[in-house]
Amino acid sequence: MNALINTLADCLWGEFDNREQAISDPIWFVHLKAWHRRVNLFTQDSLTVFAEQANVLQLDQAYRQRLLRIQSAEDDPQFPLKVQYYRFKDPSAFLGAGQHPELLENLTEDHIEVLPGCTLQVTHTQILQGSHFKALPPANARCCFPYQGETRQVSLGFEANSEKFLSYDKGIDPDTGKALWGAILGAYEFTKRQGY
Repeated sequence: MNALINTLADCLWGEFDNREQAISDPIWFVHLKAWHRRVNLFTQDSLTVFAEQANVLQLDQAYRQRLLRIQSAEDDPQFPLKVQYYRFKDPSAFLGAGQHPELLENLTEDHIEVLPGCTLQVTHTQILQGSHFKALPPANARCCFPYQGETRQVSLGFEANSEKFLSYDKGIDPDTGKALWGAILGAYEFTKRQGY
């Protein structure tokens, strides 16, 4: 397996929050906690991360359960990795798995669906502190998924190193293209508090 896959996964796995950002700019940035857990799916050629987050005042109400599958993109030297997103058919079945990883032990491919158009291209830069990754969608990509009988659109993206995770995710109005929630004024800046 591509060594960069392991390096990016090591950067992602852990428990994060954006405490400093929420304190300095509480009007625009909610104080969130995020969990990224290892999942034993697609292990033959990739590493997979379960992600969810919660308002620190409501840790029992985690949301945005999703999977990120990190794969090699050897056919594209500019982007050595790609990240494919998956949705849960029944997110409530895995609600709280960030804090209770035992909920993920019985997770199989039957519980998830690939999200077409929800693939990020990853660049890697070697910096003094180690590796820095930036994951962004291809130009003109549209990441859509069904939610409560409606089609929702999201713009995905992140940066990661061994200490930080910056999330550019935001919800998009599919009719107007306007951002509705998330990183509207810039990335949510998460600091890793504990590695997994």
